[in-house]
Amino acid sequence: MADSGRLAGKRTLITGGGSGIGLATAKRFRSEGASIALIDRDSAGLDRAKESIADVITIDADISDERQVEQAFETVMERWGGLDVLVANAAIQLFGRDAPVHELDLETWDTTIAVNLTGTFLTCKYGIRCLLATGGGSVIVTASPTSQFGLAAGFDAYSASKAALINLTQTAACDLGGYNVRVNAVVPGLIETGMTKPVFDYAREKGKEEKLGYRCELRRYGEPEEVARAILFLASDEASYITGQALPVDGGNTASLNLPGMKF
Repeated sequence: MADSGRLAGKRTLITGGGSGIGLATAKRFRSEGASIALIDRDSAGLDRAKESIADVITIDADISDERQVEQAFETVMERWGGLDVLVANAAIQLFGRDAPVHELDLETWDTTIAVNLTGTFLTCKYGIRCLLATGGGSVIVTASPTSQFGLAAGFDAYSASKAALINLTQTAACDLGGYNVRVNAVVPGLIETGMTKPVFDYAREKGKEEKLGYRCELRRYGEPEEVARAILFLASDEASYITGQALPVDGGNTASLNLPGMKF
């Protein structure tokens, strides 16, 4: 393992680490000297992560299952004896099922909340216990602009779940400020990942890919690596006086809000 870098020696667990923003963050952290453990229910994604990240711990687990989450952190603590950084990134967005509130079925709502909100709560519950046992650390939650603005009309379950994460971030930061634990959120805009693939597939099919970029002031959509750099900053000692904040990484999408969200 690298013995230098902004995260040298930092023991880091990332949920949703088998692809997208989670995997990009894992690679970035590893390049900055961190030890990496990944949780994902995508075993194939975890296998690919093993091929690209040296000495990574991979745990196949569903974050909506409390016992699986508890066991995952037990595994990490047995291996490392402590934890310094927690990135609660795992999430789902149910394209073709999520809908306006008056059309939304309970199963879709429950499934979305179970992963995005309850799963993040469980991740923080057991992860923060590990941080406290270690003497403190940093938590970064992946939120969404839909958590703050109505940018995703027709994705009411997803938007509600992400809105709750902003408040969880803020209240947890207040709870833990006296215990040397910082809690922040990163708020990615439209980033091309496996989760957002249906958006990009649809736009390309309709010849409207270029229009996706005009959703934000930088006139382009983002890449997972750009979000990973923001997460790295929040995890590092460079952000030592930052807690309870939600950092947008959205190319200016929420700066003006002059463009529609998920609609084309």
